[in-house]
Amino acid sequence: MATDTLAAPAHTVDGRPPAWRRLVGSWDAVLILTVLVVVLVATATVEGVGSPRFYRFLALEAIPIALIALPMTLVVITGEIDLSVASTVGLTCSVLGQLWHLGVTSLPVLIVVSLLLGAVLGAVNGVFVTVFGLPSLAVTIGTLALYRGLAYVVLGDRAVADYPPAWTQNAVAPVPGTVVPWFVLVLAALAVGFGVLLYATPVGRSLYAIGNNAEAATFAGVAVRRTKFWLFVATGAMSALAGVFWTFRFASARADNATGLELAVVAAVLLGGVSIFGGRGGLVGVLAAVALLGVLRNALQLADVPANALTIVTGTLLILSVVGTNAVRMTRERLRRRRPATTTERKPS
Repeated sequence: MATDTLAAPAHTVDGRPPAWRRLVGSWDAVLILTVLVVVLVATATVEGVGSPRFYRFLALEAIPIALIALPMTLVVITGEIDLSVASTVGLTCSVLGQLWHLGVTSLPVLIVVSLLLGAVLGAVNGVFVTVFGLPSLAVTIGTLALYRGLAYVVLGDRAVADYPPAWTQNAVAPVPGTVVPWFVLVLAALAVGFGVLLYATPVGRSLYAIGNNAEAATFAGVAVRRTKFWLFVATGAMSALAGVFWTFRFASARADNATGLELAVVAAVLLGGVSIFGGRGGLVGVLAAVALLGVLRNALQLADVPANALTIVTGTLLILSVVGTNAVRMTRERLRRRRPATTTERKPS
């Protein structure tokens, strides 16, 4: 009796292209290559780009964006979004500054309180989305305004800036013998942790399942609501950590700290290849996008480009990220459909 089997092309393994080919053709690889090209072009055309001072400020600017982008990536993969992150940073800065003004002088206590505050703010978002079933876009637009308003209630128009020099200096101090701020090591450790969670655990696989079809994921035994809730909590806590770093980096706690930061975070996540509809994306591309946005902004600043133009650039990249990643995905799907399937007939021996 004859049977038909699908024969994989010689250059594939189990019907899939080799790992190196998938990497070379991936959006992550495109972004990494783009970062290298932009750095080379900017170094050759803009004075100051490529200097140790440039990379130091690039890292300092990228740290808060990357801290928030790590959990935001997981949130968007599940098909949700959190636009209140910058306001969470601002409220954290205000509470930290007010506590210091009231006489709380223990740095560990201030950090723990800040992280707990961020977790609570994230939990509020999570409750509205998972318990009441409200869309995360509407919820977090509301809490964006609410948290920023509370920041002004706590601190008003004042700025608290009399922190011990050791705190502010250590926040931006470089790793000995390098120009890299030591806080990059904290970011790297957190990135590894989130990477392991996303790529090497059942939880990470469930996030993609939720983003592709939440109802099907529920029937498959995934705790969809609980998972989303804790992702919002994590996003709030990481935003609070970014707030602590922001306060000590600039040696100032103000209610308007980090205004507009959510635009840079969302732009990095979407430019990094995460689908706004959920179910697609990863952390490598997002971190590459953070680097790309940082290089562009810092290079343009050195070229004396006005601040308004920098916002236009970020907004343009945000639009291109949605259009570009979806165009690449559609092109790859069309090519996959057009690839002829070859069959071989096995005759009985």
